[in-house]
Order: sequence, then structure tokens, then C-alpha cells
Amino acid sequence: MQLKDVPQDKKDFKDGHQAPKKLMYVTRSDGSYTQTTSAGWEAENLALEQAWEAIEEQSIATKEQVIQGLVSPIAYYMIQSRMDLLILASYVGKWQWQVKRHMKPSVFRNLPEKLLQRYADAFNISLSELRKLPNAL
Repeated sequence: MQLKDVPQDKKDFKDGHQAPKKLMYVTRSDGSYTQTTSAGWEAENLALEQAWEAIEEQSIATKEQVIQGLVSPIAYYMIQSRMDLLILASYVGKWQWQVKRHMKPSVFRNLPEKLLQRYADAFNISLSELRKLPNAL
């Protein structure tokens, strides 16, 4: 890609932030390579916006499930922290099936404080935040 062809389709998201700029390597008119930044291009920005909207919808749905008592706060904070089961399991030193089990409210209520603290550390929140009643989320 030539330096003059780098896309600069700026996009403002709902929260007022712009899409992050990316470093690209392009060729100058003399054929040598150089670095430049790109604000993105329309198709890429649209895909990013849709991905963030999907994450927000998933977060809202999970929050409702916590409030209804269907899942523990671990599920909500996992989504909020942009983690999946595999990543969270590796952070807390448990198998995926164990983490999934800890997402059951009945199991969550009986977890030892030391394990809850590992979850809180993984989510970068306090233990009291992790233990909040679902209505307080």
C-alpha cells in the first residue's frame, strides 16, 4: 500500500471515543518502507462497532441473569473483563468445568474466601464487589 492510500475514515463511537489508530507499514514513492498511522476504514470501523454492541448486549443479558439468580456474579464480571472461560480458568488456577460450576449461585455461595479472592484479583475488583447482591450490580 502506498502512503497516499492509507485509509483515514475516522469513526466516533457512541461513548464519544474514536476508533484507535493503528500502525501500518507502507511504501513511499521511492519504494522504501515507512511507518504511518491509520484511523481505519469504514468496513473495519463498522465491524468494530458491531462487536462492541454485541459485548454490551451480552453484558446486559448476563447482568439480568445474575439479578434473577440464574448465574453467579462471576459470569457477569467475566463478561465485563472481556474474558472467556479458558482465560478466567487460567487466571484463577482452576479447570474450565470448575469455573463453570462456580457460576451456579448455589455453588458460588459456598466458595471459600481464598478462592473468591482469586476471582476478585482476576477481575481487578474487591472481594466485597464480587460478593455484592445481584440487585446492587
